Amino acid sequence: MKRVGAMQRMEDAGRCGKAFFRAIAVTAALSLTACGGRPIGVMQPVVDSVPGTSKVDLLVATTRLPDKDPAILFSGERGPGLKVDAVSVSIPPEANRKAGQVQWPSRLPGDPMKNFVTTSVQSMTGVADNQAWLRTHLPKNKRVLIFVHGFNNRYEDSVYRFAQIVHDSHADVAPVVFTWPSRASIFDYAYDKESANYSRDALEELLRRASSNPSVGDITVMAHSMGTWLAVEALRQMAIRDGRVAPKIKNVILASPDLDVDVFGQQFAALGKDKPHFTLFVSRDDRALSLSRRISGNVDRLGQIDPGAEPYRSALEKQGITVLDLTKLKTGDRLNHGKFAESPEVVKLIGDRLIEGQTITDSDVGIGEAVGAVAIGAAQTVGSAASVAVSAPIAIFDPRTRQNYGEQVRRLGASASNTVGSVGDSVETTGSSVGTAIGQ
Repeated sequence: MKRVGAMQRMEDAGRCGKAFFRAIAVTAALSLTACGGRPIGVMQPVVDSVPGTSKVDLLVATTRLPDKDPAILFSGERGPGLKVDAVSVSIPPEANRKAGQVQWPSRLPGDPMKNFVTTSVQSMTGVADNQAWLRTHLPKNKRVLIFVHGFNNRYEDSVYRFAQIVHDSHADVAPVVFTWPSRASIFDYAYDKESANYSRDALEELLRRASSNPSVGDITVMAHSMGTWLAVEALRQMAIRDGRVAPKIKNVILASPDLDVDVFGQQFAALGKDKPHFTLFVSRDDRALSLSRRISGNVDRLGQIDPGAEPYRSALEKQGITVLDLTKLKTGDRLNHGKFAESPEVVKLIGDRLIEGQTITDSDVGIGEAVGAVAIGAAQTVGSAASVAVSAPIAIFDPRTRQNYGEQVRRLGASASNTVGSVGDSVETTGSSVGTAIGQ
């Protein structure tokens, strides 16, 4: 009996192993298809500004090892400490590109009228240079946006993707990207994960520098995929070390978070009483997170939860966490892992609302403008509100909307109250997951 049991376990393990490698192969194939065989090495400045193009100036901080090739700039290996550069990226005219996409060159050098190209790279030799760059690039609102990329990213991937997000969102911010050592290979998941561990002290230091700059008013931290673990961990360390997260860090946006839900619960609790406001982008059809779950003990990943189902709905509402469910949203991303950046509507929402920490379903946003969310819009009719509630590509769960619900109804009057009631009945009978967004 013991021998039969052992053999059965070995057969089960073999089947699991084969399934795992099949999943790896499928994910790798999709990833390679997405890359399209583009040339590597776009960081060598090739041209100054060209009429008709746009320019995005970024502060790029990294823990990567410098590469001897100036066109690559930094490799996927781990460097000895935090290195910072000022990078300028040229973006082609709107008529020659699609919002939500990075227009990579098919050959080098890129054509600035058709492709993203690097126009300047300047090394920052010390903390004083970093602080001076922030002072000169801060908008009137004194807001800084710090982005942390995810798994399987080259240095240039993180720089160009963030330039695209900043440009397409029209975010009024001083943009900073933190890029950690990723080997940019679907088969180096474990290496990347340990590189994220390796980089948390450096990210904490970057956050501390920005927070201590007297010219900075407030900071939003936005992270994607595996980078969400790194971002939350750096904030957790700061809270433990200082007794709180720096007060200037007002908002945290986690897109497709590759985070064990149990681990996130512990991290979140450690942030203390005065936490930043958290917003999550989730999608239950995220194929990359499905693989991550499989290799991580089959524990739910934060980026795949159903925010309308228990126990998540109650827990999220109790903690005041806003969730945007992108499951129904369709983009060109075959892994469904980068919807937040590839959807022009979502990117615009980031720039218009989330970075500022505003609610995105209040009465100042019409239902159509809110990407189909069930909102209380003064200009909306009962019929259009009900139809949007059923067909919404994005379901928004914002506990703060419930808190503001009474005031919104008071402002809009009894007719608005009837509208919301009819929408609520429609959503309930169709099983829509908009839930807390309409104050149920």
